[in-house]
Amino acid sequence: MKSKSFWSAIALIAVGIVFGAILVSGFSLVRPSYADISLGAPNAPVNLDADASSFSKAFIEVAKNVTPEIVQITVVAKAEQNPHGNFFFFPFQNMPKEEEGSGSGIIISPDGYIVTNNHVVKNATSVKVTLSDKRNFTAKVIGTDPLTDLAVIKIDAHNLPAAYLGDSDNLKVGQWVMAIGNPLMLTSTVTAGIVSALGRGRLGLINNKYGVEDYIQTDAVINPGNSGGALVDLSGAVIGVNSAIATSGTDSFIGYGFAIPINIVKSVAKDLIAHGKVDRGYIGVEIGDVDDAMAKSLGMNKPQGVIIQGIVPGGAASKVDIKPGDVILKIDGKDVDKANDLQSIIASKTAGTTVHLSLFRDGKDIERDVVLKEKDEESSNKPASDNNSSSNDNEKKSVTKLDNVGLTVRDLTSQEKTDYKIGNGVMITNVDQYGAAQDQGLFQGVVIVEANREKVTNAQQFKKILDSKKGSAVLLKVVDSKGNSRFVGLDIPK
Repeated sequence: MKSKSFWSAIALIAVGIVFGAILVSGFSLVRPSYADISLGAPNAPVNLDADASSFSKAFIEVAKNVTPEIVQITVVAKAEQNPHGNFFFFPFQNMPKEEEGSGSGIIISPDGYIVTNNHVVKNATSVKVTLSDKRNFTAKVIGTDPLTDLAVIKIDAHNLPAAYLGDSDNLKVGQWVMAIGNPLMLTSTVTAGIVSALGRGRLGLINNKYGVEDYIQTDAVINPGNSGGALVDLSGAVIGVNSAIATSGTDSFIGYGFAIPINIVKSVAKDLIAHGKVDRGYIGVEIGDVDDAMAKSLGMNKPQGVIIQGIVPGGAASKVDIKPGDVILKIDGKDVDKANDLQSIIASKTAGTTVHLSLFRDGKDIERDVVLKEKDEESSNKPASDNNSSSNDNEKKSVTKLDNVGLTVRDLTSQEKTDYKIGNGVMITNVDQYGAAQDQGLFQGVVIVEANREKVTNAQQFKKILDSKKGSAVLLKVVDSKGNSRFVGLDIPK
């Protein structure tokens, strides 16, 4: 009995020793010394080949070399004249008289000239620049160009690292690019992406009919504060100035940013430095894109070029044989396929420059040389004035509904001819939703004065012209209540 108790005691002691060892060691593991700890796998999961390493190195080298060429700009402006729209982050929005915003800029000369956006420095009461080495300077605004949203400022400094300005005409969609700037008050931020599209226009970013919108679109992340920063290629050449972002109302990046091509920037910056303003030349034409219906109505094989909607009285085009309805195909040998293509090319040329135009007219290709002129001050477009005389409501008006194109027109009254300053035409009284006429931007209150190059005299005659073009397209000339005229191509179903 004693022997049995003895061995039971020995067994209990052994179990206690083992259990205690487990508790002390963390369940069978003895804690290693710090020097013996080795974390992670012994080898990388992928061995980069030479091409991959070189590709990565290109980004590293560009970031290293270009970042010192980018500055941070801090602006103080009057609160009632917010110079930054939705492009900036304002930490002091509740201040009653002034507010502060920040943006970016690119050093373009060793002696202190810096290019940025016009909306960065517009209406500024003070402009301060911080370099990548943390030095601070007060800057002077040398000149601004609202039509391209560009500005040049200068600081009193020397031997600065100036950026290399590339050639944006050589850009290709899909090309890798990097955006460098100071978004959301975060200095020296680098993002990467590709060129998503070229020649983006009609974004409504410049509220002026002469505004030049010919943007590089990129998916490299651009946020408020990036404005005025650099878009660069993998050689480190600046190929654009970051200017705007696509947002959903949050003022933050949601997929795409837009940059001004550097070839426009170089031309504008030189003028601003030399003259304080841009000595820009103008052809003196009002233009529009050529779509498929318009191309067919003009007798063109395919949609191309831009159509001349009107000639500016006294402008450069009025001095040579150029007419409304002509289509500009090329300028100085460069293809023109969108209205902003033409604007971009002309924006880089000064008044007095001669440009060579290749035009399409009445089935023939013609050539014309135009000497660009400065834009005269715009005369105000006065709306049609009220007339105290009778509106002739009792005047007989023939109404015609054209179901095949979704359009209703009627004859003009004598008073309407006076108000619109025209001698003939038919008034559009209704446009069907989703119809061909609506698709081409026609709306109630517009007067059709020409169809198929013929003067339109009444609604029935207009219907006959359209009936004769069934299965094809007809070119219309229309006039709105402000006196603006344009051409419209309209498909006529069989």
